[in-house]
Amino acid sequence: MVTVEGQDWHTDPFTLTETIGRLYGRGTSDMKGFIAASLAVAPQAVAADLKQPIWIALSYDEEYGMTGAPPMIAHMLGNGLSLSARVIVGEPSGMGIVAAHKGIFNFDVNVHGHEVHSAQMDQGVSAVMYSADLIAWANEVNRDLVAATPDAESLAFDPPFSTIHVGQISGGTATNITAKDCHFGIEFRVLPHHDADVLRKGFLDKVAALNTQMQAVHPMAHIDATEDFCADGLMSHEGHGACGLAMQLTGQNDSRVVSFASESRLFQKQGLSTVICGPGDIAQAHQPNEFLSVAQLGKAQLFLRKLVGAMSH
Repeated sequence: MVTVEGQDWHTDPFTLTETIGRLYGRGTSDMKGFIAASLAVAPQAVAADLKQPIWIALSYDEEYGMTGAPPMIAHMLGNGLSLSARVIVGEPSGMGIVAAHKGIFNFDVNVHGHEVHSAQMDQGVSAVMYSADLIAWANEVNRDLVAATPDAESLAFDPPFSTIHVGQISGGTATNITAKDCHFGIEFRVLPHHDADVLRKGFLDKVAALNTQMQAVHPMAHIDATEDFCADGLMSHEGHGACGLAMQLTGQNDSRVVSFASESRLFQKQGLSTVICGPGDIAQAHQPNEFLSVAQLGKAQLFLRKLVGAMSH
């Protein structure tokens, strides 16, 4: 679940509230609106003379590791889902067609230092300061990524380069004590046509180098870096398979790319043609007073009713 802690909500985030054409609540935009539209159209699908089956697949833990989708996909493939099927993922796209997105992987980093009085800091190992070294490495790599000339595929993305980000950090007990512990998470968002392992190896090489420096001062000092989240980027196949179907249903003749990640690539890696098309705006997702417009929900229902029609011919 995406937290609401610390957010200034004007309504109960867990009670759907309609106000002036907007539906407020946590997850309305990302992505309960698509689920609601799918369930609303399900009776029409049941009553239709479908020539091709329509599956409604609901996963869990998408925000915290994407652990639900892999067994779900395996179950579907083991129970009749054809590799010729086309997958439409209802992430918020304003009912536009998204054919590609960046990949993402995260590391949970715990830096273990050695406490001494800061007057003798040469005999200690500050977990905070070594964490700063790792974050400084991220800043240096970010500057290199920004400075590089983007290729044609990268220019479609905003921003047109891969990124590394640290959003939270905690550690230390006092200003005059070298910090015993420090913890932070580091996030990598990688262009789908670039090799994520280059950034992954660079990070782990830096961790190894810092471990050597730390242990030269105190043998128990070290850095634990555990990869706890990974989702590959969705690769574009505009005009084919799922993308072609979405174009047919929406009347649009082009697609776009986005920088957020999703479970879409997990389907694509199994050989299933996959595209994103769903109601809502990613800018509203995870925000206080998240909302989905009633008009967007209506567009999603129309899209899915057209899908039922297309699968009946």
